[in-house]
Order: sequence, then C-alpha cells, then structure tokens
Amino acid sequence: MPSFSAIRTLLPGLAALLALSCPPAAEAGKLYRFQDAAGNVLLTNQVDASRRPLNGDGHQYRKLVKVTWYADTNVHRYGNWGRGEASVKQSASRNRNAYDDMIRQAASRYNLDFGLVKAVIHTESGFDPNALSAPGAQGLMQLMPATAQRYRVGNVWDPAQNIEAGSRHLRYLLNRYGEDLPRALAAYNAGERNVDKYGGIPPFPETRDYVQRVSGRYSHLYNVNGTPPVAAN
Repeated sequence: MPSFSAIRTLLPGLAALLALSCPPAAEAGKLYRFQDAAGNVLLTNQVDASRRPLNGDGHQYRKLVKVTWYADTNVHRYGNWGRGEASVKQSASRNRNAYDDMIRQAASRYNLDFGLVKAVIHTESGFDPNALSAPGAQGLMQLMPATAQRYRVGNVWDPAQNIEAGSRHLRYLLNRYGEDLPRALAAYNAGERNVDKYGGIPPFPETRDYVQRVSGRYSHLYNVNGTPPVAAN
C-alpha cells in the first residue's frame, strides 16, 4: 500500500480545488495521483502538457494514476487495520459507545442495521467527531462538503446531524445499488460516479481497502442481528 506521508496539499481544500479555475494544462474536475520509486504519493490537479506534475515534481513522481475526483470522493488511506479478519479489533477510542443511541435512532429511521452504521463510523473517523480527512471529509461519518450540503446539514461537526445525514446517504446508496452493500460502501468512499464509471468497486486500492474494513468490522464487531454482510469482490 503506498504511503500518503508525502501527500502535498496544493490548495487549501478540495472544495477550493474544484471551485477555482485550473491552470491551462489541467483538466477541470481531474485529480492526478503520482507515485515515486518509494511508493510515496503526490495528489495534484496541476500538470503540464505532458501530464507531468508542475513545480519540478516531475523528476521525482513519474508513475501516473489519473483519478476522476468528483465532489463526493473521499478516497484516502485508512489506518489501524490488521492483516486479516482475525486482526479485526475493537476501537480503543473512549468514544466508541458514546453515540450508540444516535446510531440506533438514525439506523431505525433509514432501515439500516445498527452494526453497519457503527462499522462505517469506526472506519471513517474512529469515533472522533472532529475528524477531518485529507480530501476534506468531516465528522463522525466523514461527510464531504457536497454531501453535507445535499442533506442540508446545519453543523457538520454535530454528532447527531452528522450521523443522521451519513445514515440517510448510506440508505440512499443501498437503494440506488439494489441493496448491494459493497457497491454502496464503495460509492460512500469513492463517489457514485466512480462506481458507475467502473461498473462496480473502482480499482482504487484505498476504496477496496475501505470496503473490506467496513465489511469486516460489521461482520465481526457490530453485527448484532446476525445478518451476514455481502463480501467484496
């Protein structure tokens, strides 16, 4: 898995990145992922006519993986994961049970398993209501600004509002993909248009990893109803 320790933030946030005019050689709405020989990663929308990074980074970052970065894309590396299902462990966060009542209420409203919503929160934020991802996702269920706006969230940092909107969005995705859990989870992470573009889970290592993490935690930690999650392909 490539290290994201070398990620450069070329603009203050993803919303600003998408809203501002790109340089002449850049394609609007495109984010380019480059890797160097050590596996370090550079994410940028600023490339030259040969699709090399600007600012002299082309000498180091030579391997290009072009990613279409839609406004609801929250692709990034996740931590705290073992090598297999036997390594799935409870969160060490003191908040790990603090939001159970909110989760139950939202899960009930949107016909979701309590365990599924909790597994998403565990994976997305580690139960940290102030979590902020590199792409700009916020709060317990890591709502991208476009998603928070879609569900008219007044305060994305408020746990109840965040869980409400995240659960509502998850129900929408499950309906959209015919209760296909891996696709719905992939869309939660990579965005609907990337799932549609690739006809399933996109070939992003981070998204495939994300689907495995949520499914594993749902199955082994939080599946109080005994409903087996559908395995990711």
